[in-house]
Amino acid sequence: MKMVSWMNFEEELKKKTVHMEEVLEAFLPKEEGLQKTVIEAMNYSAMAGGKRLRPLLMEETYKMFGGSGELIEPFMAAIEMIHNYSLVHDDLPAMDNDEYRRGKKTTHVVYGEGMAVLAGDGLLNFAFETACLAFERAKTYEEYRKVAQALSVLSKKAGIYGMIGGQCADIEAEDMQTDLTEELILFIHEHKTAALIQSAMMIGAILAGADKEQVAAIEKCAYNIGIAFQIQDDILDVTSSMEVLGKPIGSDEKNNKITYVTIHGLEKSKEKTASLSNEANSILASFPTRNLFLEELVEQLIYRQK
Repeated sequence: MKMVSWMNFEEELKKKTVHMEEVLEAFLPKEEGLQKTVIEAMNYSAMAGGKRLRPLLMEETYKMFGGSGELIEPFMAAIEMIHNYSLVHDDLPAMDNDEYRRGKKTTHVVYGEGMAVLAGDGLLNFAFETACLAFERAKTYEEYRKVAQALSVLSKKAGIYGMIGGQCADIEAEDMQTDLTEELILFIHEHKTAALIQSAMMIGAILAGADKEQVAAIEKCAYNIGIAFQIQDDILDVTSSMEVLGKPIGSDEKNNKITYVTIHGLEKSKEKTASLSNEANSILASFPTRNLFLEELVEQLIYRQK
């Protein structure tokens, strides 16, 4: 049974996405000084559209656990900067070599490869400068402790034991082909995609005061969301179009990538996304205070068409 009417959800999603854009834009650096070009490239990358999924999941999880106020905003901006830095680097000729992202020319096409590398580096570093601003908003020792814990999660999930580790395995897997197993594919999906979603939702829970068991449950929920999100991405790479997605389809095949869809086919992959989605929403529904918008958001994200 649908928990939020489709029309109300769409209207609410638009308003919340605008809010995410405003938060991100407020924290981006000013385009000035002798480093102006790299800052322009950073801001071009960060403000080139997108679903703003990660800060949205962060804030909605924060609200679900009773969080309120602006303590979370630096982390909302930071997670989106990290996500966009990864896209800038993913699009580079040395990686996926894509010329379009969200229907716009990718950063390396507009600013050149060297400046795109620097823009990605800049976004990653500036993300942590931004997240550290949460210390200035903390008013109690307990809030300082929560910010420190959130920073630890952010750094680990973005690093070699998180997203970068997944990217490493993904690059090496391109040369493996016949030796590529489902276990390795799920490792790549967990670290390259799910890790930042886990980071977003865990930080929301931590800053709102969730206990260890609740944070662990959110981590598992976000794992399911991330794996399902990536499998759906692989499905769309096969079934969608450039006009709908805003980026070239068939990228996985072009780059000789074996995906969950390659191994199991479309139907089994769709069944897997449904199973993961159901479990994720069961976890969300198990908390004392439910966030019906968040539950519907997870459903919409997993079954998205672009």
